[in-house]
Amino acid sequence: MVKDTKFYDILGVSPSASSSEIKKAYRKFALKYHPDKNPSEEAAEKFKEASAAYEVLSDDEKREMYDQFGPEGMNGGPGGPGGFGGFGGFGDDIFSQFFGGAGAGAGRPRGPQRGRDIKHELSATLEELYKGRTAKLALNKQILCKTCEGRGGKKGAVKKCSSCNGQGVKFVTRQMGPMLQRFQAECEVCHGTGDIIDPKDRCKTCNAKKVTNERKILEVHIEPGMKDGQKVVFKGEADQAPDIIPGDVIFVVSQKPHEHFQRAGDDLVYEAEIDLLTAIAGGEFAIKHVSGEWLKVAIVPGEVISPGARKIISDKGMPIPKYGGYGNLIVKFNIKFPPNHFTDEESLKKLEEILPPRTKTNIPEGAVIDECVLSPFDPSKYKPSGARGGQSYDSDEEEERGGEGVQCASQ
Repeated sequence: MVKDTKFYDILGVSPSASSSEIKKAYRKFALKYHPDKNPSEEAAEKFKEASAAYEVLSDDEKREMYDQFGPEGMNGGPGGPGGFGGFGGFGDDIFSQFFGGAGAGAGRPRGPQRGRDIKHELSATLEELYKGRTAKLALNKQILCKTCEGRGGKKGAVKKCSSCNGQGVKFVTRQMGPMLQRFQAECEVCHGTGDIIDPKDRCKTCNAKKVTNERKILEVHIEPGMKDGQKVVFKGEADQAPDIIPGDVIFVVSQKPHEHFQRAGDDLVYEAEIDLLTAIAGGEFAIKHVSGEWLKVAIVPGEVISPGARKIISDKGMPIPKYGGYGNLIVKFNIKFPPNHFTDEESLKKLEEILPPRTKTNIPEGAVIDECVLSPFDPSKYKPSGARGGQSYDSDEEEERGGEGVQCASQ
């Protein structure tokens, strides 16, 4: 049942008119009211209405929508050709305006689509990124069937599906309350393949799927100096499919954490622990480099290395790709102090003769003085200030003394 007959009435045909009858009626109308034949404003308006009506009724899909939903089903606006934005460009734009381009242009020929890329993580140690290496990786990929050359059947036996025009999908329009929704659904005739193949002519290798699986070995070259996150790309090595440009296989370098070194661009950072004597009197220490060699590093006597100090060893960082050369090795020093009571008082007095004099305590004259003694700090027993009634630290000694406070004596 036709919901609205206005377009049919404009052309003077019945809702059951055939396509040829609609075309004939429009030609007759055009001969009478075309602006070249009839320059009046009334004729121009009638010709405009007839052209808009013919745009819909001459297209089977648009006509079906019009018969089912009326003019409102075409663009959600009021009925009549005026609601379609006029004669110019009506046939090309109405579906793109309403469905975002999914209608009028859906059947137009398009270039081949590009397939998706395949990404893999490629773990590498810092040593491998320094020296470089070649990894052989097996890739299971989809390729066009070599037996039928991706047709799915014998040559000449594969026909394009006329129901979906070889697209494998159809657009279905449904009314959901006051709105129209357009869905893409698999073609029920060809089951989404876009082709019709007689069962006896189907390829026995791929069973008309047009593709088969292949195992391929790829050699991935990690160049010296590559960085975490850098990519190794194999163009066109991803899955193949009919009328599809294969995507790329992409290996993304993932650097493994190192026990001793950290990387900062082209530089390496190393934390070296040296003893106090070496730090103040000179000496040497060794570093096992990521290159596999050992570095023997000298500290000049008289050059004092303080805790947290940083020094640079030139050209012992990572290789610099393209430009050549190497980054730097940054050495951060930790000083290992001797244990408590490591020597007797007499030897300690000798240090007073060697080391710079102590900094004198400077307390203003007349100030109140509390003489205090430092106690060992145990993080497991430390309490934040204000906890447990103001007591900030629990010690076994204090518990034995009944909870005495800090060991200070006022003078």
